[in-house]
Amino acid sequence: MSDDPRPRPVTRADVARYAGVSTAVVSYVLNDGPKAVAPLTKERVLDAVRVLGYRPNLAARALSKGQADMLGLLVSDNGNPFFTALWHALDRASAARSRQLLIVNSDRTQTSTSDQIRDLASRQISGLVIANILTAGEQALVENLGIPSVMIGQFGDIDGMSGIGVDFVSGARQGVEHLIGHGYRDIAFVGSVSRHDGRERGWREALTAAQLSPGPLLHTTFSYEGGYDAGQKLLRDGALPRGILAASDQIALGLLTAMREAGVRVPEDVALVSFDGTSAVDYVWPRMTTVVQPLEAMADAAIAALVEPDTTPRFVEFGTELRVRESCGCPTVR
Repeated sequence: MSDDPRPRPVTRADVARYAGVSTAVVSYVLNDGPKAVAPLTKERVLDAVRVLGYRPNLAARALSKGQADMLGLLVSDNGNPFFTALWHALDRASAARSRQLLIVNSDRTQTSTSDQIRDLASRQISGLVIANILTAGEQALVENLGIPSVMIGQFGDIDGMSGIGVDFVSGARQGVEHLIGHGYRDIAFVGSVSRHDGRERGWREALTAAQLSPGPLLHTTFSYEGGYDAGQKLLRDGALPRGILAASDQIALGLLTAMREAGVRVPEDVALVSFDGTSAVDYVWPRMTTVVQPLEAMADAAIAALVEPDTTPRFVEFGTELRVRESCGCPTVR
């Protein structure tokens, strides 16, 4: 006898014995095919399911079907409000196509990104969305595994893989031009050190076109802490710019906190424009003027690329929209 006090789960074989049919017939009833079952036999099986309280093993069912309805999502940091919003948009786009989304956070230090990709592949997913920057080795692994994949939030064309992104250069230029339109002439940039990120380039292009010299340039992490540290550095240097373009909403909120602590008024002393357009910047004061990435459209395009795959990998670039609020110096928007 077993020492385990827990009741044994009801199996498909139990249902078959109770109904007096084979396990194959039970499978046909529960999966609605592939073979037809006589109405009286089907009723006996369903009655057995109700009486015994049988619950199908969804994981086993997915494996037996090749998990054609399961997609994987690899994100770099699901604690980042941008990736949280992106995940929700991808989940909605997946559900609209009768797909489920399995999420893995690649920010975990105990597991490598390559191991997480292998883990997702072992679950027999039918497609993979990658919201991260992969190394050459990680990209080669994805290609070798043969899983239909699409990279989202990318800075440009990815050789051999489909990708989704926005025009970061144009979006950043739009934000800086708005600050210039207020008459600000000393405009800083706080963002990533990545040479692929077009936001810094857009900042420079807008200033050059207006015949203005670049203001302070600070490289930091895409985080609240990164923005806060950058704000403290600007304060220590003692020469605050009149305007700042922050490369993400998180960075902007960190900057806002640093300025508030030092008694610097936004936008009266320093105007801020952020990038991403997550809901987080709508619930601070002043509310943040931000360059919005169209996450719903991007997510829909990413899932469509997996469900209705094109044989030729391609990069789809979306435009951005400037959402004007009060942090830039504009009047209160109702």
